[in-house]
Amino acid sequence: MVKRLICESEGQTLLEYGLLVSLIALISIAILTLLGERIRNLFVTVNSAIKTV
Repeated sequence: MVKRLICESEGQTLLEYGLLVSLIALISIAILTLLGERIRNLFVTVNSAIKTV
């Protein structure tokens, strides 16, 4: 079964899609982690400004 998947292009295509999806997921997590901190700080700043008014 493994030999058949290696020889056929369908197995290679499936592997490529799997690698592509995992790469997109890792990049998305990294971006959300970085932006999440900035967005949280923005909300804290706005919240503090509203409380002082």
